Amino acid sequence: MTGIVVVFDFDKTIIDVDSDNWVVDELGFTDLFNQLLNTMPWNSVMDRMMREIHSHGKTVEDIEEVLKRVPIHPRVVPAIKSAHALGCELRIVSDANMFFIETILKHLGLRDYFSEINTNPGSVDDEGRLRISPYHDFTVSPHNCDLCPPNMCKGLVVERIKASLCKEENKRIIYLGDGSGDYCPSLKLGDSDYMMPRKNFPVWDLISRNPLLVKAEIHEWTDGDELERVLLQLISSISVEKPNNFPFSADCKLETLSVASHEAFPKALPVPH
Repeated sequence: MTGIVVVFDFDKTIIDVDSDNWVVDELGFTDLFNQLLNTMPWNSVMDRMMREIHSHGKTVEDIEEVLKRVPIHPRVVPAIKSAHALGCELRIVSDANMFFIETILKHLGLRDYFSEINTNPGSVDDEGRLRISPYHDFTVSPHNCDLCPPNMCKGLVVERIKASLCKEENKRIIYLGDGSGDYCPSLKLGDSDYMMPRKNFPVWDLISRNPLLVKAEIHEWTDGDELERVLLQLISSISVEKPNNFPFSADCKLETLSVASHEAFPKALPVPH
């Protein structure tokens, strides 16, 4: 094992779209979805949308077929397989839902590459309807994080992951994400970890405002080609480093956010098997 844990966001990181929007748009319910967004949190809207979709005669199988068509950059699957082959442990932290994520991963032949999926529960009820629930039950026990949506604080998930790794020396985290919800976990990473924000996406914009708030070393990426190149380069460089030898400066953080730099340096949900 390399001693590296790679944590992926899912929407617009592993796949190239938001899976919620993809399903709603492909099934023709965009207008209703937009109307409901002003009345309740996103996660609650998705559960309501599943009820509406099923009431119009759509089945779970229809949803699965839509998910199997989701666009993904051709280099992302090889990148995941390569990271796993190099001995990295792979996990997902996503504000999508378990049903969407597992359906897509199984279709891509990737499900068994991930040891853990942290996301909103999504399952089919006794009536054959897909139900979406919040990761954190904000009506009973809110997470009280101002940076995150009420249903999920990814920062708390990353803190738990880091705590679980404390007993294992020299474990590093590489975190890949794109959205504003990935900013909180970026602040939880340590100075021996790595943050890979997708350039010109919300998390990159938030980090760029003050890169020094992020202790981890920052390496941006723009598409699947760069995701693969930067991720595998990081894994390679970490693997040849000596333990506890983590030279790093604040100036380096600022450089890795520039265009020149990326050109130069080219409680978890149990997952049934």
